Parts: sequence; C-alpha cells; structure tokens
Amino acid sequence: MSLADELLADLEEAAEEEDGSFADEEDEPPIEDVQEEMQVDLATDSVKSIAKLWDSKTFAEILLKIEDYISKQPKESEVLGPVEAAPEYRVIVDANNLTVEIENELNIIHKFIRDKYSKRFPELESLVPNALDYIRTVKELGNSLDKCKNNENLQQILTNATIMVVSVTASTTQGQQLTEEELERIEEACDMALELNQSKHRIYEYVESRMSFIAPNLSIIVGASTAAKIMGIAGGLTNLSKMPACNIMLLGAQRKTLSGFSSTSVLPHTGYIYHSDIVQSLPPDLRRKAARLVSAKCTLAARVDSFHESSEGKVGYDLKEEIERKFDKWQEPPPVKQVKPLPAPLDGQRKKRGGRRYRKMKERLGLTEIRKQANRMSFGEIEEDAYQEDLGFSLGHLGKSGSGRVRQTQVNEATKARISKTLQRTLQKQSMVYGGKSTIRDRSSGTASSVAFTPLQGLEIVNPQAAEKKVAEANQKYFSSMAEFLKVKSEKSGIMSTT
Repeated sequence: MSLADELLADLEEAAEEEDGSFADEEDEPPIEDVQEEMQVDLATDSVKSIAKLWDSKTFAEILLKIEDYISKQPKESEVLGPVEAAPEYRVIVDANNLTVEIENELNIIHKFIRDKYSKRFPELESLVPNALDYIRTVKELGNSLDKCKNNENLQQILTNATIMVVSVTASTTQGQQLTEEELERIEEACDMALELNQSKHRIYEYVESRMSFIAPNLSIIVGASTAAKIMGIAGGLTNLSKMPACNIMLLGAQRKTLSGFSSTSVLPHTGYIYHSDIVQSLPPDLRRKAARLVSAKCTLAARVDSFHESSEGKVGYDLKEEIERKFDKWQEPPPVKQVKPLPAPLDGQRKKRGGRRYRKMKERLGLTEIRKQANRMSFGEIEEDAYQEDLGFSLGHLGKSGSGRVRQTQVNEATKARISKTLQRTLQKQSMVYGGKSTIRDRSSGTASSVAFTPLQGLEIVNPQAAEKKVAEANQKYFSSMAEFLKVKSEKSGIMSTT
C-alpha cells in the first residue's frame, strides 16, 4: 500500500467516527428541520428587525406629550424666570433630539428598501437620488413598472423630465419580478418611512410654535429648529448665553459619519448653525465666514432672551437685518472698470518746456562739427575703413578736403566743458612761468642760480624765485581776470576802499 492510500484510509475512518458521534447526540434536530427554521427566519426578515425607533417606548411617550402641549395654548407667563424651569422646556429638548434619531432611522430604511427593490428596478437608485422621493416612487410603482406613464400621483413626486427618463429605463430594465412576500416587506418599509417623516414634521411645527415664546430673538435669526438644537446641546438658554461665539459655531458637529448609510460626507468644524437655512442660502465659499458671523449674533440674541427682554423679537429682527446687509455686501459684484476715451486726434501739439536752462542743455548735448562731418557719407566712392577689425566704420567726410589732414576744429563755447572758478585758478597757478622755459619740472628759469654776489658778504645762497613768485602772486591777486573784489584799509585816513 502506498502512502497516498494510507492517508485516504485514515480520512475515511475519521469521517466514520464523526458520523457516529453526531448520531449519538439526542438534542440535535434533523437536517430537514434546520432548513425549515432557516426559511422561517428569512421569511420574517422585515424592516422592523433593523428599524426599531417606531415601536420604541420613548418615541410614543414624546409624541403623546407633544400632542398634550399642542392642545394647550402657550402663555408668556409660563417662561418667566430661568428657561430651564419651564415645564415644557424638557419636552422641547427631547423632541428636538428625537428629530435627529428620525433622520438616522430614515437613512436606514432607505438603504433597506434600496437593497430589496434593486432586484426589480436597479436603475431607479441613480435616477432618483433623494431618499424620500425614492421611497414614494417605490411605493407607487410596486411590481408593475408600467404605471410610470400618465400617473398623476407620480407627477406630484417627480418632475416630468425625471418621469420620462424613469419610464424609458423601466421598459429596458433587466430586473426580475418580486414575490408577494418581498413586495409586502417593501411596502411596509415605505409606510414606516413616510409615517416617520410625517412625525418629524409634526415635531418641527411644535418646536417652532414654542420657541417663539422661549427664545424669540434667537429663533428669528437661525430658525426655531436650529435654536432648539443648540439650546439642547448647550444645556439650556442660560448656559448658551454664557458661551463664546466660537464655541456656539461648533455645537452639533459630527465627528464620524454613518458608513454605508450617509450619501454625503460631514464637513469638519461645522455644527447646526453651519447647516441652518440662513447659512446654506449662500454660495459654498462664503458659508464658513457666514457661520462665524451668525454665531456672533446668536450669542447676543441668546443673552437678550435669557433675561426675557425684547419678547416681540425686535433685537432679533435688527440683528438679522444686519446679517443680511453683510451677506449682500459680500456678494456684490466688483465695480465696473471705467474705460477712458482716447483724446481727440485734432488737438494741437502741446508746448514743450522752454527757457534758458533748456536751451543751454540742448546746446551742450548737440552734435559737434566733427561728429557732423563723420556722419556724412559720399555715395559712389570707395572709403577706407578706420579700423581693420570693424568693417564699415569710416571717418566720413573728415579729412576729405584740403591737404587731406583733419583740420583743427574751432572750439564751440556751447559744447565746451564747464570748469569751476576754483579749478581755473589752480590751473592758472600751475601754468605760470618765471623767466625762460626749462625742461625741469618746477618750471624755473634756465639761467637762475642759487648763488648770488652781495656787497657785504660776497657769495650768498639765495632763492632766485622768491622775488618773481611774490610779484606774480600779487599780479594774480589784483590784476588777473579771475580776481575778486577786495577790501583795503588805508593807513592814513582809515577809510575802507573797494578795488
């Protein structure tokens, strides 16, 4: 016997032992009974197994209290003192929290109906995205999709264009017929969803009617439903009035979503005020800014309501008008840029600036005679280039007349460089010559000597330039063209004279 045959034999023995152990047990039901029980569980798979709010005791008690308070007329004397002491306050908070649970329950029922009805009409989910409209459409169509055409009830739920698309898609759908049990479970779920939605609207009406007496100014700004929600989370109107605006804006922020049930993602740092009607009416890029503004005004309104002042809502109306003015200012289009017309082309040329300074500047920057001659060219003549490396650069008419050499240009006083008087005096001192010209740097006379003959001592070393330099300096001081006015005091008369 091979190894594989031995392994198969061991497995057969183990299977026989397990069958014997199962047969010995007395409490184990037969296989046929187990299958029947599973079929029963599947048959009882209804919406009540997952949606339990409708049959809950809390839901029924809150609705009874609401009906009791609706039958009574509200009185302003009931809300004197702290709002939390009012007998109806806790009912309002519980009813407002119940609306949130109803919303979650509607999402669960919508998913249940969508999963069950996708067997008959799978394309309807993408054609009707709204949950309540989808539920009403499923209840109206049922198992026969031919009801789409000329159906008055369906026209009250969907638009004509959507009805046309649904009817065309229904004629080509690949869905299968539902059994009577499946159709009954779907209709039961639809009825429960519609009744829950009706109860939610009933709660909203009650809350709105009572919030106008408890917090009139706050209700005017954000609505009665939102005002009741933020009051319930804050722990009362008194606690709400003590909160800063930055915290009021975050009341009701959802930290996690219902995965699989919610079709929209929850934005971070956004609470009930962000989802209120007054904020949602703005474009998406302005909603966060608007939520901060509305939160600040809600803080002021809550403080007014906590002291039961302005019961008619005058402060609330004023704050809401201020909010709406700012909303309009934010949405104003930018001012139209004015296009200036071009000046008329028939206008005369404007006068340029004139004057002596402007004329002198033009004279200094004007072309010299050498530049004019260099710019002139003789056509038809071969010219020599001034530089071998720069082809085409010539001297023009310079040196073309006379001996062929460049004539010495006359100095133009207009283009002559300006020299200050101090520099002129310095240059004049350096150009002075004493005696004959010499090749030495000090410009002393060639026959000058430092040895002189005197009648007293004979030979004597003297400076021959001292006398000449003294005379030259005196002449330059009094008789030079650059000399200035001097004041000389006479020794005899003591009178100052100007030379």
